[in-house]
Amino acid sequence: MRKKYATAVGFVITAALAASVPSATAAPAAPSAAARAHCPQLDKNIPWFGTNRAKLQRMIDERGTCSGRTGGPRPVAAFDWDNTVVKNDITDATLAWALKHDRILRPKSWKDTSKWLTPAADRALTKACGTSVPVGKPLRTSKNVRCADEIFEIREKSRTMAGDAAFAGDWNHRRTVPAYAWIPQLFSGHTPAELGKIADRARTEQLAAPVGSKQTVGTHTIAGYVRYYDQQKDLIRTLKAAGFDVYIVSASSEPIAEAWSGGVGLDKAHTIGIRSIVKKGKLTPGIKGCGDVKDGMGEALPYMDGKRCMINENIFKIKGAKAWQKQDFAHRIALGAGDADTDVTFVDDATGAHLAINRNKAELMCRAYDNEDGRWVANPMFMDPMPRKSGKYTCSTAAYTRPDGTVVPVRRHDGSVIPDQLDSAA
Repeated sequence: MRKKYATAVGFVITAALAASVPSATAAPAAPSAAARAHCPQLDKNIPWFGTNRAKLQRMIDERGTCSGRTGGPRPVAAFDWDNTVVKNDITDATLAWALKHDRILRPKSWKDTSKWLTPAADRALTKACGTSVPVGKPLRTSKNVRCADEIFEIREKSRTMAGDAAFAGDWNHRRTVPAYAWIPQLFSGHTPAELGKIADRARTEQLAAPVGSKQTVGTHTIAGYVRYYDQQKDLIRTLKAAGFDVYIVSASSEPIAEAWSGGVGLDKAHTIGIRSIVKKGKLTPGIKGCGDVKDGMGEALPYMDGKRCMINENIFKIKGAKAWQKQDFAHRIALGAGDADTDVTFVDDATGAHLAINRNKAELMCRAYDNEDGRWVANPMFMDPMPRKSGKYTCSTAAYTRPDGTVVPVRRHDGSVIPDQLDSAA
């Protein structure tokens, strides 16, 4: 019988100095039982799947204050957010609250909100939302169901209510996705603080709503609650106590992520999200780039390979084109965790443990079950886990997304193809 677990865990932890490990691939020896008694411990009363708690504890002991390391940079832990640290999606929750409370400001032209927005989407939004509201003033989305529907359908499915593609053109599918960039772009005209307040009000509403509740946006029915996972809160507490520097790396707008990260004891300096360009104190449709990708309209997000770039640039201070590359052992995270293919690159980069929360996402779970370096930790979702996938993940044929959006086999670091994998952490 499938068990339910109270938390999902997506995180990243930097390796200690290369000098603190015997080689570029081997971790320090685990401390003795007597030494472990004084090490920060994960709460044994909080359930984990199988032996996963013990695996994570061993990594904490190896890399944290009980490792015997002295001096040098602290090990780093970085977590994906949605369905990794919390159940459900904080961006959807924030957008839903904004639409129900008339907080989206009318753009001069909907085409200004995304370089990839199609003429069909521009027409659909203009028709549904109208032009009677002055530019820069709040759209009446709480009453205008058609307007709310078009916005949410484009966010959710990248298409209009009529079924037309909402985004088109060329983009690197391992660095960005237009629908993710579009949410911070929709909040153009607000100050970052105003967006933070909108997110905080959504947070208050979502935490107060009963588990399992739904809400309606236009005619869309979506989850109406969010919960922090007990396991994640405990994990972050333990990591911090063991000397780790803990970060959130999310594809949410940064002010939205910041409104939530304090709930697990992390400040704004340790919260990385989509960073909008601010002019005269107001958010604009522009989005900051990463590495050698210049500021633009969302060409580089904390998404898939973009999460690696953001970690390398913001945590390890690696600049330019090199920020997109996998780094040496001393400049990589020690533990990484996420729940989706959007997280697979940074989770795979980890040197101590790779925690994969199973939402049946092919590339992530192919790597998790193949367990190339013996340090992958596959865990079911901690609330309402996904049912076991029928059949196998098609790792050997079509589970890796290339920059052009086509899919090919997933390969190990030695170039060999990962065979198809059965779903077992469910």
